[in-house]
Amino acid sequence: MHKSILVTIAGAAFVFASCQKKSSETSDAVKTDSISGPVETQKANSDYKPAFEGQTRIIGVKSATAYEGKVLSSELKSPWGITTLPDGRLIITEKAGTMRIATTEGILSAPIMGIPPVNADGQGGLLGIRVDPDFGMNRMVYWVFSEKRPDGNLTSVAKGKLSSDEKRIEGATVIYRATPAYAGNLHYGGRILFDKNANLIISTGERSDTVTRPQAQHLNSSLGKVIRITKEGKAVSGNPFEGKSGAKPELYSYGHRNVQGLAFHPVTGDLWEVEFGPRGGDELNRIEAGKNYGWPTITYGIEYSGKKVGDSIQVKEGMEQPVYYWDPVVSPSGITFYSSDSIPEWKNNLFIGGLSSMHIARLIIENNKVVGEERLLSGEGQRFRDITEGKDGALYAVTDQGRLYRVYKK
Repeated sequence: MHKSILVTIAGAAFVFASCQKKSSETSDAVKTDSISGPVETQKANSDYKPAFEGQTRIIGVKSATAYEGKVLSSELKSPWGITTLPDGRLIITEKAGTMRIATTEGILSAPIMGIPPVNADGQGGLLGIRVDPDFGMNRMVYWVFSEKRPDGNLTSVAKGKLSSDEKRIEGATVIYRATPAYAGNLHYGGRILFDKNANLIISTGERSDTVTRPQAQHLNSSLGKVIRITKEGKAVSGNPFEGKSGAKPELYSYGHRNVQGLAFHPVTGDLWEVEFGPRGGDELNRIEAGKNYGWPTITYGIEYSGKKVGDSIQVKEGMEQPVYYWDPVVSPSGITFYSSDSIPEWKNNLFIGGLSSMHIARLIIENNKVVGEERLLSGEGQRFRDITEGKDGALYAVTDQGRLYRVYKK
């Protein structure tokens, strides 16, 4: 049974048209507005200090536009990835290994068949999904999944053709495997994007355990990386480590923990990502080719046990600082930039699905710095796993508990 939940913020004292203001005006507006302090008020897990002002606990903002969060369906089974089809409908992955198509009214298709088996133990399963930029002509779908192999589990990428009756994936083929395999079932990463040249951007995790964690720094390993490959699964010519002895040519950036959010900025074209920290230290990064993002050498988090991570370093030469970090964590998963003119104050803002935090975070970014943060749908009690912008200018989000939301102006 479908349910509608109205979440309205009206008459807010703060109107933030970020896409129309110069950075100096934006900064002044944020600093002088009296709505609130940072949205995060809980004590941090560590006493680490940010490397620069505004790197964490930025001022809280509120949307002036009245919006509603409507539950379109509660019948999904542990959905993980969501993306739009050319006709405006949505295609969704479910962790156990099925895909579903949903209308923007919440009507779900039967499970799509023909998908290779996934290992859904732990954090594994059928993960991120995207359709080919030429889907209208070739009907190709690409997805990430955790694959069980004789020597352990892998983050793998597959593609196949959605049949004309939309009941099957035809000719499913694995095009890439992030090696080495490992017997654990955590930190697969799992997001997937197409860049402007129709190449694939893939995220992986470092598989969590202390024995695999150092591989995030190793260029001969695919673990803890952002990867750029062709539709055939080959390294893209011009990748930053092409021709470097001992390095995998498909690597694009390294030093990541567990990346579950990837998105391109609609104006600058820059690649942004979010990744999980341990206790504290969730990160937002702007990804540049060949750069090292530090894990596990530098971090703003601590071990789950309360101990320090490594040498307890937050800054090191040659390693990138996060644009923003959270402590306590929000557990950031899928992300999307809002590019529609439908809600002008949201334009070019970043929306992040929060798991343990149980809200959607809205970040206002100016000149590659976060200048405002808002929490949407925080009263829903849902773990928001992924979010995408629909063809209609609404945001669509899925939750671990099986809901499909439409977030749009009232």
